[in-house]
Amino acid sequence: MKHSSVAGGVVLNSRGEVLVTNQGGRSWSLPKGHVDDGESARDAAAREIYEETGVRDLVYVRDLGSYDRFRTAFDGGDDVEELKTITMFLYTTVEMALAPVDPVHPEARWVSRDEVVGLLTHRLDQAFFAGINWVPAGGG
Repeated sequence: MKHSSVAGGVVLNSRGEVLVTNQGGRSWSLPKGHVDDGESARDAAAREIYEETGVRDLVYVRDLGSYDRFRTAFDGGDDVEELKTITMFLYTTVEMALAPVDPVHPEARWVSRDEVVGLLTHRLDQAFFAGINWVPAGGG
């Protein structure tokens, strides 16, 4: 089994909407992808967000943690050939226009926070998003 390091982001716009991306017309996820050799997880997350959505103007807010899951299979289940450790970051942006440059991710969309879990394909992505503490430590 292959093990991969993946990084991505939960990106919020000024309306509090969340950025999601479509992979190959078959599954929805938060923008994320493999960390290249010599690349930090945060740099990889920013690169993947740009490639999958066209959004470049990101303001880092905080780390959201990591979780493990298998790659999403074509049927939406688990492809046990690849285990991913996914590290996620919270960002904000003022950019609203979406223009994915990665042909594997032909569509990106802003959706309300309440819609995200129902749209995400993988159950562990759903669980991760549902477990986000939206009140930062020390704040309210």
